[in-house]
Amino acid sequence: MTSNTFSRRGLYKITFTSLECRPSGWAVAASEGRVVFLFLEGKLAQPTYITRDGLVRLQAELDDHRTTRRQEVADRIQRANAMGGTVDNAEYDEAKKEQAFIEGRILDLEAIINNSAIIEATKKPSDTVEVGSKVTVINSLRKKKEKFFIVGSPEADPPQGKISNVSPIGKALIGKRVGEIAEINAPAGTINLKILEIK
Repeated sequence: MTSNTFSRRGLYKITFTSLECRPSGWAVAASEGRVVFLFLEGKLAQPTYITRDGLVRLQAELDDHRTTRRQEVADRIQRANAMGGTVDNAEYDEAKKEQAFIEGRILDLEAIINNSAIIEATKKPSDTVEVGSKVTVINSLRKKKEKFFIVGSPEADPPQGKISNVSPIGKALIGKRVGEIAEINAPAGTINLKILEIK
C-alpha cells in the first residue's frame, strides 16, 4: 500500500494511505487507521447559487447527518469494536468508511450553506443569461428547442433541464443575449445553442 505525506508549513506531518478531496476545500485522509480532515489552504470558497427551497432541503439533510446519521454510525462502530476489535474486522472497517463519508458530507453541506447565494424567484428578467434564468434555445445538433433552468451545482438535474452554472452548457450560456449563439465542445462534436428567450 502506497503512503504519502502531508505537511502544513512545517507545523506537523501526516502520513496517509488515501486522500479524497472534497468540494468544500477539505480533504479526507486515512492515516494509521484513523480518519483525518485537512483544510486545503489556498482554495477560496466560491459562492454556491441555490434556490430557497434547495437551501431548506440541504439544511434538513445537514441536520439529519449531524444527529441521526452520525449517531447511527457511532453506534455501529461501537458494536463492531465490541464484537471483534479493530484489527481485521470487516464490519468495523466498513463502519469507519461510512463515518468518513458522513463527516465529509457534513463538511460539504456546511460549506455550501455558509457560502450560499440565494436565487430569487421573484427577480426581474435579465437581458442576459445568468444564474436563475430560464432559457429557451435551439439545439443545432438535435434540431429542436430545449429549455434550461440555470441553477447552482447542488440543484443541478440535467434530465429535468436544471443546468449548473459551472457546467459546460451553463458556462457557455451565461452572459449571452437573445439571438446570440452559445458554443459547446462535446465528444459528439460542436453544439450551437441559439438563444430564443430568457425569463
